[in-house]
Amino acid sequence: MATTKPEYRMAVVTGASSGIGESFVKSLPASTGLLLTGRNEERLDAMRRRYARDGRTVEIMALDLASETDRRNLIERAGALKVDLLINNAGFGAFGPFLENDAAAELGMVAVNVTAVVDLTHALLPGMIDRAARSGQRAGLIIVSSVVAFTPVPMFATYAATKAFELSFAEALADEVSNAPVDVLALCPGATRTEFFNRAGMSLSILRRAEEPDDVARKALRALGRQRVLVSPGNARFALTPANWRRRLLVVGAGRYMRFVGRRDR
Repeated sequence: MATTKPEYRMAVVTGASSGIGESFVKSLPASTGLLLTGRNEERLDAMRRRYARDGRTVEIMALDLASETDRRNLIERAGALKVDLLINNAGFGAFGPFLENDAAAELGMVAVNVTAVVDLTHALLPGMIDRAARSGQRAGLIIVSSVVAFTPVPMFATYAATKAFELSFAEALADEVSNAPVDVLALCPGATRTEFFNRAGMSLSILRRAEEPDDVARKALRALGRQRVLVSPGNARFALTPANWRRRLLVVGAGRYMRFVGRRDR
């Protein structure tokens, strides 16, 4: 884990045009260049104008992370910009019984919430680590999961499953790269005052106790390098059941066992 907060030179923020993604953009220092992605080009262009400063690179890419072609284009541009902070924030959910939900929407959820996260991370993280090692700095990776990652959620079956994947993936990856100059954080927000619930087709009454996205983003950036999982404090009681109190210990133990088995079998 980092002892001092690194100063990131270039950040990629997916799903940057609204919600927590936009709040990450607000919260990053003006010295950090930006590559912002989302599907709403008009909003992205407005953000580009808003956050541009002399000497600061701010680029936008309007794309759909469910598209392999769009992901390849993003990976190519991010590599050229030599990013050192990747914020996998893009994601969406669809509320309702699984068998009644549109199959394309369910598969799209998996593509954006799971496939894109794995694809971007696998493609960009090696270069990020290599550049950090050569410069004596640290890289950063934030994967935005959810408080629903800790339990199956009927009426949100696919979404909760994708978030469980993101949490498990981030925790395991953090252990695998623990000796590399990179910090990994799984962010697990609960109800947050964004457009998510409206888009998911859910009642907005849940927003009465919701956090502000700016608060969530600021907490995540502070936590990066200091811990591996950040659960939104207002929802910690829901997520941190006794079965999860020992989660970090289990992850470390599983990592050691798998490395031992792997060495024996080779």
